[in-house]
Amino acid sequence: MTKMKALVCRECGKRYPLEPLHVCEFCFGPLEVEYNYDAIGREMSRASIEAGPKSLWRYAPLLPIEKEPTVGLYAGMTPLIHAKNLGRELGLDRLYIKNDTVNHPTLSFKDRVVAVALTRAREFGFDTVACASTGNLANSVASHAAQAGLRCFVFIPSDLEAGKILGNLVYRPTVVAVEGNYDDVNRLCSEVAGEYRWAFVNINIRPYYAEGSKTLAFETAEQLGWTAPDHVVVPIASGSLLTKIRKGLMELAKLGLIDQPHTKVSGAQAAGCGPVATAFEAGRDFIKPVTPKTIAKSLAIGNPADGYYALKAVRETGGSIASVSDSEIVEGISLLARTEGIFAETAGGVTTAVLAKLARQGKIDRRELTVAYITGHGLKTQEAIAGSVGDVVRIQPSLSHFEQTLQLKRDT
Repeated sequence: MTKMKALVCRECGKRYPLEPLHVCEFCFGPLEVEYNYDAIGREMSRASIEAGPKSLWRYAPLLPIEKEPTVGLYAGMTPLIHAKNLGRELGLDRLYIKNDTVNHPTLSFKDRVVAVALTRAREFGFDTVACASTGNLANSVASHAAQAGLRCFVFIPSDLEAGKILGNLVYRPTVVAVEGNYDDVNRLCSEVAGEYRWAFVNINIRPYYAEGSKTLAFETAEQLGWTAPDHVVVPIASGSLLTKIRKGLMELAKLGLIDQPHTKVSGAQAAGCGPVATAFEAGRDFIKPVTPKTIAKSLAIGNPADGYYALKAVRETGGSIASVSDSEIVEGISLLARTEGIFAETAGGVTTAVLAKLARQGKIDRRELTVAYITGHGLKTQEAIAGSVGDVVRIQPSLSHFEQTLQLKRDT
């Protein structure tokens, strides 16, 4: 089956061969994979999906690889949790959490996109992979490259959280810490990619890499009994995740696997790096780049590559985009942890805090089947909540001292 037709520019429509390309040479628009949905539809059904592997690869016909997957064989199929406690607190009767804090192997949604990107990189014959990253992507590329036996270079901002730096070094890639923010790192990597024949997952392999995000939408619909949510809340960094979740739902409908979705798509950003939220609130159709200043480093992309497309998707579906302060992000992390027992990193705090804000503002109806996407584990960003979640109770090793201390706590 020839399931991929070409790469196509999202702006001018010019077609390109299925090669390691990502930018149109005529208008500089981004390239995207064009699929043969008729051929895919003849192979793919609900039954075939349900009989597939317990991973994102159960949706392989809708992913941009030509042969059997070779990397990231256990990524995906994370839990969709009916968040009754959080929903009760926010006044939402049908709230679900898509919990990618337990994704394999590096505890973030990036394991999805990297599984697809490195499988495709191998098909192209690359022996070295690389990325520009705010942390989670670097962790995932380093881990998957180790498993695949590929050389690996990861480029990160030098002020990254310690947990994410260690989460790279343990896999023994070459870690390059750049003095600057993510946008500086990304510009440098674009130059490096032009000089070295490496598979940069979010540069020359980006059209293939980005498609892995669709699997979050595929899994959500399947886990809801083959139906689309009424509303989704998605964190925005580059904007790609939000656009691909919408695309994934539309593809399932195109193949007759779900009814035509009428899902409102809403976005979540940190106020210290919220260029898409600012454009939405101002009614603009363009994004003004900003200099990031937020604890949510995994979302700290001041010039988001897919920001325009995320803005367009939110408006077309009747959703909203909101931003929250650093203190609200910490509150969001705590809220999700104490209500649902899920410890999310700062991006999850952004999503939870924006979810709460939209619920308070009446922008999410309490009867809507709403899914919030939590994309990374809190063990990676412990610094963000240090000093704000209380302290341990210290006692002597005696029952009497324990009871005295317990009584004091009750009295206070």
